[in-house]
Amino acid sequence: MAWEHLRPGSSPVDWCEKNYLISSNIAEFVNTISNFLFILLPPILMCLFKDYGRFVTPGIHLVWTLLIIVGLSSMYFHATLSLLGQLLDELAILWVFMAAYSLFCPKRYYPKFCNKNRRVFSILMFVSAITATGLSLWKPIVNAFVLMAMGVPTMYMLYKELKRVRDQRVYRLGLRSTAVWLIAVFCWINDRMFCDVWSAISFPYLHGFWHVFIFIASYTVLVVYAYFYVENELPQRQPLLKYWPVDEFEFGIPFISIQNPGAHYKSDI
Repeated sequence: MAWEHLRPGSSPVDWCEKNYLISSNIAEFVNTISNFLFILLPPILMCLFKDYGRFVTPGIHLVWTLLIIVGLSSMYFHATLSLLGQLLDELAILWVFMAAYSLFCPKRYYPKFCNKNRRVFSILMFVSAITATGLSLWKPIVNAFVLMAMGVPTMYMLYKELKRVRDQRVYRLGLRSTAVWLIAVFCWINDRMFCDVWSAISFPYLHGFWHVFIFIASYTVLVVYAYFYVENELPQRQPLLKYWPVDEFEFGIPFISIQNPGAHYKSDI
């Protein structure tokens, strides 16, 4: 029955945190509230990337919106541990990947048949997302592992692009993003694979830390790729990595400022 998928506990996935321990209404309390950055930070990023959306691509705001959906879906999943919540969470992440690839994947990594045309590549990503959405309904238990694996080519391309970048601020942000991503992966694997060990020391909350670290890694990687896109394809726009609220403090919120918004360009997007 379709209603069974809405039932709390209907998901085959259950994380290390003990269920209903803190609240009788929320299955995994820490895992639920630890999604707060997904809700709070994207609206700020939308404001900071206002000029980017106007003069480069409005698609950047779609990515920030999808991150909010990821946060809301993850909160629902961990609060209910329902199969519907799991699928909403995982599909939201999938569509963030596909939207980000469509917008910012450097053309040098396109399959040959795309002929370095972003429109063709975006269609490929859309078809792939539709196909993966269907497959995710078939074997929900493997979805999380597939999504984790999708981070590998993202970080490999980041490594290759950082070897090309000239702006040392961008280079340092890329390194910090990679380090935070590795910490996030460590938390995810340990919570998933070594729950007994962490429960034995009364700390079954690594998945909550995963939410915090993976958001930081995700949005900072997106900022770096957003810089690469302008630098590679619209260099006349003169992208500049800045930080808010204090530009000299590199551990603030990074964003891309467009120094020459009036430059004429022709894009295939």
